[in-house]
Amino acid sequence: MSVRGFLVGVQWLFLGYFVVLNVIYLGLAFIALHGLRRYMRGASAAERVYSHLQMPVSMIVPAYNEAATIATSVKALLQLRYQHFEVIVVNDGSKDETLEVLQREFRLQPFPEAYRVQIKTQPVRGIYRSLTHPNLRVIDKENGGGKADAINAGINSARHPIIYAGDADSVLDPHSLEHVVRPFLEDPRTVACGGTVRIINGCTVRGGVREKVALPRNPLALVQVVEYLRAFLGGRLGWSAVNGLLIVSGAFGVFHRETVVEAGGFRADVIGEDMEMTVRLHRTLSARGARYRVTFVPDPVCWTDAPEDFGTLSRQRKRWHRGLAESLSVNRGLCFARGSGAAGWLAYPYFVVFELLSPVIEVGGLLVMAVAFALGMMNGIGFLAFVAAAFALGVMLSATAILLEELSFHTYPKARHVLALFVVSILENFGYRQLISFWRLQALVAWIMGRPIHWGVMKRKADWQQH
Repeated sequence: MSVRGFLVGVQWLFLGYFVVLNVIYLGLAFIALHGLRRYMRGASAAERVYSHLQMPVSMIVPAYNEAATIATSVKALLQLRYQHFEVIVVNDGSKDETLEVLQREFRLQPFPEAYRVQIKTQPVRGIYRSLTHPNLRVIDKENGGGKADAINAGINSARHPIIYAGDADSVLDPHSLEHVVRPFLEDPRTVACGGTVRIINGCTVRGGVREKVALPRNPLALVQVVEYLRAFLGGRLGWSAVNGLLIVSGAFGVFHRETVVEAGGFRADVIGEDMEMTVRLHRTLSARGARYRVTFVPDPVCWTDAPEDFGTLSRQRKRWHRGLAESLSVNRGLCFARGSGAAGWLAYPYFVVFELLSPVIEVGGLLVMAVAFALGMMNGIGFLAFVAAAFALGVMLSATAILLEELSFHTYPKARHVLALFVVSILENFGYRQLISFWRLQALVAWIMGRPIHWGVMKRKADWQQH
């Protein structure tokens, strides 16, 4: 084959890959639209039926060097409109003043609790109880090297059948817990449920309560608003409809406690412990022939602090992609497994081809087209046609997610907010998405070569907090 023929073949492969990927995305978006309409119609009826039925929940909040946001996050949890819940903050060997802030804000006192070890973790140094909030406890433990070990310590101390595993930099809407627990009441086969995560940058939070919704002024945070809309209202809602959801977000996920304990708890030797747990539940439960559901509900909203600088964003996306690779690798037995349903026959292959390997195709395809153009083997019109075709579908997908948001929840109240999101959905295709793909490619190469990954410093401005 000639060089020209090879380059032309790669160009068509690149375009075909993008077309298939975005057609799948759009298909999931249409499934999500149908599911969202059905969900919205049934939400009011379900609220009437289940308004007085609540399952007790243990809310576990791992915290490592979260002194800047921990008080606000815990206050938000304590103000949830839910009757039966406890909050367990796990100070995972923080080197800053996280524990001191908690002691000062919530008047902590040592608590002689009988700590039952069902999942092995790093040693617990002490357990505290708040004098002002009886349902708040704090576990102080040695650092376990990641979020998973802290969650497992919280599970050991949890008293209730449903556990929430969240982030210390997140704020929940008051009714969010009520909504995300409802699937466990509606269907006893439910073992995990996730909710929507939104970007809190630009909003106003006072005393742990979100008072005002606005878009971030920081460009990096702003483009992440569109990303999150696309991921949650399109992808996850669509996969949930066919019980193929492989990710329950670490920022906002609830699990059936005993099922998690039986599965061995969260793995501390992987980066993306939230996805790994979800994929492992699919693998182990389907292998036993158990009937189960992993689901997603769109209206419980968790607000999280998004990176506002390239260094922090780069570290975050590399960790996410490394976590994706590890989760799929250690649970590869799910792929095409007998009885694994949509999770094993559709979702797993999709995540390998169109998520894990996507940076190879995207970065490689763009490089090949650039080389072909530079060598005169592709004219300018042809080059622009390929790029435009690939990007047009991406813009359509983002626009669909924004439309779903406006038709359902209308979170951003002003017309200029919606217009700004549409503009961002176009601009993100010129530089931002390519940069994200490059970082993901770096993470993939590092994983293949067995290089360790370091967390690094996660900078948080947290200027949305008002005291």
